[in-house]
Amino acid sequence: MRRADFHFELPRELIAQEPAAVRSARRLLALDGASAEIRDLSFRDLPALLRDADLLVFNDTRVIPARAFGKKSSGGRIEILLERIEGPRVALVHARSSKTLRPQGAIMLAGGYRARMLERAGDFFRLEFSGDVLSFFESYGTMPLPPYIARAAGAADRERYQTVFARAPGAVAAPPAGLHFDQSIFAAIAKRGMKHAFITLHVGAGTFAPVRSDEIEAHVMHAEYMEVPAAVCASIEAARAAGGRVIAVGTTVVRALETAASCGRLRPLRGETRIFIRTGPRFRAVDAIVTNFHLPESTLLMLCGAFVGRETLLAAYAHAVREKYRFFSYGDAMFMTPPAPAPESA
Repeated sequence: MRRADFHFELPRELIAQEPAAVRSARRLLALDGASAEIRDLSFRDLPALLRDADLLVFNDTRVIPARAFGKKSSGGRIEILLERIEGPRVALVHARSSKTLRPQGAIMLAGGYRARMLERAGDFFRLEFSGDVLSFFESYGTMPLPPYIARAAGAADRERYQTVFARAPGAVAAPPAGLHFDQSIFAAIAKRGMKHAFITLHVGAGTFAPVRSDEIEAHVMHAEYMEVPAAVCASIEAARAAGGRVIAVGTTVVRALETAASCGRLRPLRGETRIFIRTGPRFRAVDAIVTNFHLPESTLLMLCGAFVGRETLLAAYAHAVREKYRFFSYGDAMFMTPPAPAPESA
């Protein structure tokens, strides 16, 4: 398939620049993959779309305030965007300055911290900090809002560009589908007796990287760290045995679970994933998806197309544009169920 197969026109005014006043107050487009039926709902209607035995799986990654500024020893200004913490004092970063960092080049940072460039690592720089990396960014970093949000991060983003269940620090971008869940939604789910579980996938800045090759098979996916605990695998087995579905809250959960099931059955897994889900059928661990609206021609849009069918998905996106849904991280949500399975050959 080609990148252009996943293009759609999106007016800039539909890109959400601010979070909703209340987390769960966004709209929800419900897409039935079997019938291609579309319903315009409120996110607060989500519990009514679920079944009592369903299991919701969330990503508990916590966004680090990953953007920081400093000065090189030459006096030039430099912007650092954390990609991944590799050790207490070592990190992989994006660095932007008028001149490229040189090996052993020094950077003066806020709070008396310093860093030096150890080496290039592809598009990244490996830096050694004078103190604890996470402590530096938590104290002096700003939230790394996505590039399509045309404003600087504010104090409110420290809370709102973070899920209410965020626990494990390591992401530089939020898992957007989880941003809609607040205590009112969790209370409605609990009232029905539904269970939930947590995986961890630390979203990297590569999630915003465009697909540059015309043939999508040539695209090289970025690596992200993930953990699927044994307890989650057991919860999924129990839900399926009770006739329930596995509801992935966000494409990050889909990527983690499908990576863990890539050998043919779901198993506990810890490590990096580069999974690129672009065609179906390939879903072994996920039965329905809660997700936000994604960028045109993006790998996440391709994942959703693989799940529900490309033409069905793009028709739903065209409907969302006409109905002026809000797009991307601070925007509205979708609930997708898959098409009916193809009949088995005799």
